[in-house]
Amino acid sequence: MTTKKTRRIQMMVLGAVLLGASALLVSFAFRDAIVFFFSPTELLAEQRRPDQLLRVGGLVVTGSLVRGESETATATFEITDGNATVAVSFTGVLPDLFAEGQGVVTEGYLRDGAFVATEVLAKHDENYIPREVVQALKAQGHWEGEEDAGADTGAGGGSDPYGG
Repeated sequence: MTTKKTRRIQMMVLGAVLLGASALLVSFAFRDAIVFFFSPTELLAEQRRPDQLLRVGGLVVTGSLVRGESETATATFEITDGNATVAVSFTGVLPDLFAEGQGVVTEGYLRDGAFVATEVLAKHDENYIPREVVQALKAQGHWEGEEDAGADTGAGGGSDPYGG
């Protein structure tokens, strides 16, 4: 015969096990849906799985942009955080605000040392640099902008740094 105290302890242990199992299942289910942001230095610092979706942000290196023949052809460019540089290729239409020397966030896959972007993200304002890029540049000691740069001050007014 079990006492009330023993029964409570058993229920608490069972609850903890169920909670841990559900957390494990949720994290396993979201493992491929989560996209991590990296600066070029962080991206090149360690090996990544070729099927892992990543976001890489930094400044587009001046003089590195090579566009294809048509508007939707492959464009290649380099992204830097001032410390490391990553070559990026993107097939599709680049955003209107995309320019050399400007901040950019690309989403895609690291393949054979080059980043193959599936999406290039830009913001409403040509002076906007994503918060993560500002933090990466500050960490490398290459930030020369204003202290509050990277704040979402776009027309949307929300907390979404990619479209308000």
